Amino acid sequence: MRKLLLVLTIVFTVLAILFSALPMDTLAFLPIGVAIALSLVTLLKSEGNQKKFPKILLTISVICSVFVLGKTIFIKDEVEVDKTFEQQKIETKQEAKKELEELENDLE
Repeated sequence: MRKLLLVLTIVFTVLAILFSALPMDTLAFLPIGVAIALSLVTLLKSEGNQKKFPKILLTISVICSVFVLGKTIFIKDEVEVDKTFEQQKIETKQEAKKELEELENDLE
């Protein structure tokens, strides 16, 4: 039973690391929460000398949780208007109009 819990804890801890590295926002808390819960259960099921690895996994999960919480609070998603792109779009439209007018004049 302990080995199964340990394998599940490892899998969810790896998922927690991946989700916290990706821009998943608060969705990353799902595998983090499961990893923390499984780490605690594995820690309770372990004997005295077997508790080191579950503690490490629990620490990694808590660090991921703090990291995601920090990203959620301090990093704001803002959309900025790219003025140079808008200007290029306008210029491209004007050039296309001029080319069409020139083609029209050439066909007449």
